Amino acid sequence: MSELVKNRQEILFLYDVTNANPNGDPVDENKPRIDEETGINIVTDVRLKRTIRDYLSEYKKKDVFIREIRDNNGNLKTKEDRLKDFKNNPENVLNACIDIRLFGATTAVENQTMALTGPVQFKYGKSLHKVDVTYVKGTTVMPSAADRKQGTFTERYVLPYSLITFYGIVNENAAITQNIKLTDEDISFMLEGIWNGTKNLISGSKFGQMPRLLVQVIYKEGNFYLGELDKRISLKSEKIEEKIRDISEVKVDITNLVKAFINNKNKIEKIQLKVDERISFTKDGSDVSLKDTLTGLTVENFIF
Repeated sequence: MSELVKNRQEILFLYDVTNANPNGDPVDENKPRIDEETGINIVTDVRLKRTIRDYLSEYKKKDVFIREIRDNNGNLKTKEDRLKDFKNNPENVLNACIDIRLFGATTAVENQTMALTGPVQFKYGKSLHKVDVTYVKGTTVMPSAADRKQGTFTERYVLPYSLITFYGIVNENAAITQNIKLTDEDISFMLEGIWNGTKNLISGSKFGQMPRLLVQVIYKEGNFYLGELDKRISLKSEKIEEKIRDISEVKVDITNLVKAFINNKNKIEKIQLKVDERISFTKDGSDVSLKDTLTGLTVENFIF
């Protein structure tokens, strides 16, 4: 049986998109979310959690509470409907559904309330550079109901390129105080969902996304963690930021990240890595392998 999570953990995840829309804004023509002040691409934590949920449900056959399920009449089930599937017992949901153990949930029905703060929390993802937004217009041979004589126009907004970083924390105290039996196995499945789920986003708007780096830091001390791992890396490129079009045109500067790990190695139990072969790193101005820089630390590779 998998052990309950006992240690604080941090997660750093980098992925890129090419000619795709990583997270459209439904109130703004479904355009990619952009910080107008900085030109940085933003992806919500909800989008990442959906990627994880879809992967765990579809590929690993895990029970997932928040997902698209329809009743016998074709209507989407609400959270309250889903709670009824578990006999209106929040404990049944918690024991069965991996996403609730990870991310928590809030819902109530028939005097039964489920209000859990997820032990796993992610900040919004942000690109490491300014991005360009491209408007693509086309046609389809299928006519609309309004005009049956000819095909209709299609339009969408995509990013030619965006290298995005997500940062998250696994808070063992949140699990313990709420009696959430979050296990090491749950975390392993989630990390696999981050990597393989991103790689399997093969839809019209999402195809073109590739995971590039996944780092899990497991600490020895219960309440210690470095924090802001996403702010300890930066992007180096000879091209203008908005003109970057491929991972081969950039290098990720890990100087500050490695320095933080080395300076606190006595507080780190181990670091687990998954590194795509096409991503390049630089430290103190020289090209390096991330794993080779982590001297004196226990470093393992993810096996998924």
